[in-house]
Amino acid sequence: MSQTVRQIAELRNSVRRWRRKGESIAMVPTMGALHAGHLALVEAARQSADRIIVTIFVNPAQFAEGEDLGRYPRAEAGDLEKLRPFDPDIVFAPSAEEIYPQGFDTAISVGGPSSGLESDTRPQFFTGVATVVTKLLLAGLPDLATFGEKDYQQLLVVKKLVRDLNIPTTIIACPTIREPDGLALSSRNAYLSADERAAAPLLFETLGKLAGQIGGGAAIDDATAQATGDLERAGFDIDYLTVRNARTLEPVSDPATEPLRALVAARLGSTRLIDNVAVPRNSDADK
Repeated sequence: MSQTVRQIAELRNSVRRWRRKGESIAMVPTMGALHAGHLALVEAARQSADRIIVTIFVNPAQFAEGEDLGRYPRAEAGDLEKLRPFDPDIVFAPSAEEIYPQGFDTAISVGGPSSGLESDTRPQFFTGVATVVTKLLLAGLPDLATFGEKDYQQLLVVKKLVRDLNIPTTIIACPTIREPDGLALSSRNAYLSADERAAAPLLFETLGKLAGQIGGGAAIDDATAQATGDLERAGFDIDYLTVRNARTLEPVSDPATEPLRALVAARLGSTRLIDNVAVPRNSDADK
């Protein structure tokens, strides 16, 4: 059975014992409210390391005033039950005071892929993410950590963070897990009303159509404008719908040769949904 740990010192004691035995360690950072997407990250970690640490921490630093920190779903007992079949060695579930003790006054700012997109509407977000991910990785110093591609910009930010700060952890990207109708799994899907939930799969459907059109040679601006109109007519309020370089998230300069990613963030009612898909190359689109 998993051990629930709440202090960094206790986590490090366990890591120290594992290291003495030469065992490899994987970490799965989460904010709880676990679903099948999180559990896929745990399974990927289990396939890659001897010991598994799952973290559950709703990080206040990545929420701005007026966002959903207060109502973000918290269900630790249910999360522990969902994790039971995967048998992680430790569930690290610290308090906010353990991660951000009195007098804490440090922030990690990552450039490059953090610019634009999510940062345009949530300017505090990636500093909060980068700071807590740095603290979690330094608390456990895992050999690897698993992150989902659903939060694609976050994934690239974390990869750059680890690379730039020489943190000895390999970041493993795992595919987005979806409902049967295509909606990307997210803890915030619980906010959707029945009517909104019925409409939500159009986000992925439209994004996939956009990626296919661009992969087939359509002009990015024209295809994006069409997709934006389709979503707006369906009731989505779009923060961004764009195609970017998949490695850097820079605007596309040569769509014929660059790896591309289509990304979207949109509100449906009061719920903000994000998604992304790879743009196939022409040869892939023809298959």
